[in-house]
Amino acid sequence: MSEANTKTNVKPETNEQFNSIIELCRQLFVKKLSDYGAAWRILRPESMTDQIFIKAKRIRSIETKGVALVDEGIRSELIGIVNYGLIALIQLEHGFADGVDMSNDQAIAEYDRHAAQVLALMKKKNHDYDEAWRSMRMTSYTDMILSKINRTKQIEDNKGKTLVSEGVDANYMDMVNYAVFGLIKIQFGE
Repeated sequence: MSEANTKTNVKPETNEQFNSIIELCRQLFVKKLSDYGAAWRILRPESMTDQIFIKAKRIRSIETKGVALVDEGIRSELIGIVNYGLIALIQLEHGFADGVDMSNDQAIAEYDRHAAQVLALMKKKNHDYDEAWRSMRMTSYTDMILSKINRTKQIEDNKGKTLVSEGVDANYMDMVNYAVFGLIKIQFGE
């Protein structure tokens, strides 16, 4: 392999920042598991998509209006998108249940496994796109998440069938990554 093919254009701190943000989101996920258990196991995929939609629409509303009347701001909504996106990936793999059928330890292990898969995807895309996300506006992350939600809804309406497009899982992974990018900018600055 030539030297040009082995070079990476990913900033060294990106992995650390990504892991720091995932740990922040994970801490909230664990606390909510302690409070509610894996109550989200009853949610069907469409409900997961709608949960993420609500969070992204609220972010867009705050960005457009410039003010939030509820105390929680954009940061907390992005954390919610990360967590619901990872939960959605768990639900896609395991299907929904009629009740809580997963222990807290199992849920955390699944969360960690899917977070690692999202990180691996981010590394590949960062290499190919030269970390273009760092030059994007925060509002573009919101719009990209909303676009991915609309794609996901269409795929769900088509019963998961696509002709040439990525599946629902790829869209959830992209939503998580865009939310992480927003959180990195909020936490660490441009």
